Amino acid sequence: MFKILKSWLNNSLIPLLVVTLFLGISTAGCTSSSSAGLLPAGNAITDGNALLRYSLPIDNKPVRQLQASLEDITNQLRANRRWGAISKDLSTASRILDQPSKLLAAIPEERQSEAEAVITELKSGVTALQEVVETKDKEKVREERAKLLSLVGKLEQSMVKEFPFEVPAQYSNLPQLKGRATVEVKTSQGDLTVVVDGYSAPVTAGNFVDLVQRGFYDGLEFTRSEESYFLQTGDPPGEDVGFIDPKTGKYRAIPLEFLVQGDKEPTYGFTLEEIGRYTDLPVLPFSAYGTVALARPEGDANGGSSQVFFFLFEPELTPAGRNLLDGRYAVFGYVTEGKDVLKKLKAGDKIESAKVIQGAENLIEPNVA
Repeated sequence: MFKILKSWLNNSLIPLLVVTLFLGISTAGCTSSSSAGLLPAGNAITDGNALLRYSLPIDNKPVRQLQASLEDITNQLRANRRWGAISKDLSTASRILDQPSKLLAAIPEERQSEAEAVITELKSGVTALQEVVETKDKEKVREERAKLLSLVGKLEQSMVKEFPFEVPAQYSNLPQLKGRATVEVKTSQGDLTVVVDGYSAPVTAGNFVDLVQRGFYDGLEFTRSEESYFLQTGDPPGEDVGFIDPKTGKYRAIPLEFLVQGDKEPTYGFTLEEIGRYTDLPVLPFSAYGTVALARPEGDANGGSSQVFFFLFEPELTPAGRNLLDGRYAVFGYVTEGKDVLKKLKAGDKIESAKVIQGAENLIEPNVA
């Protein structure tokens, strides 16, 4: 059985990604009125850092407007460097920051002083970026914008007051990540930084962080590499295809898990297609290079365990929002640093070590053996 399961895990992505590639190419040129409703409105977000910021469980309109104004700068740079539009984005950001009380209203009292310092730093940074825009130095604008968005992410994180939902009791025998964690992955080609999001996928993310803490991935090879598609790892030596819990001697199976945009809690156990939610998008989509997801047998939604894959998103081949992976495989994080390393990795390269460098305290151990 394990040999069959190993074959499924190694090969189930290939036919699906071929279909994805076909659909991406065939729909890129034109979109009929009948199929337009199947695609997400507007431009898909292709930056993992931006997706992580937008997926935080907060409800503060001014900070989202602040983030959107700064995110838009990249769009304007792509569009023949529309400097006037960039200046307008910065003016919007400046107006929001001039009313700090609206931002601070969403922040718990014990974090207020820290948030005030971040807002002050943001105001100074926006002013500095406005001066850089005058020089029309495209790369410098990108660099300063990234610093500002990092501060916005820090401000947004301070707005999270509590974990937003209860994970079903039936999964209490599995580790859960009640928040976020950052994992440093050292490979034979260089280092990767992965931010794992338990706010959207607590069981899937908790499983991964727990395995990292156990040293499970240390020394494992990348077993499959498909250019412009995916890079897979997590298959242990021998006949086992996933993690065998030493306490129980059993294969740890992880349920398929999605938090859909607009929902208050994740959906478990089924693909979105199986429950008729064809047009719904997960909060964590397959739209960024370096998306990290749990591999599983194609015919078993709840058969994933330790094997994970990195989505090697290429906009020319697999346009964001035009693929069949969303709603079929559970995304639980994004590569935020080391994308150049990810491009070099091939089957046969190794993970030298994986370590949780931030957020380990958010891991909740199983309360049932």
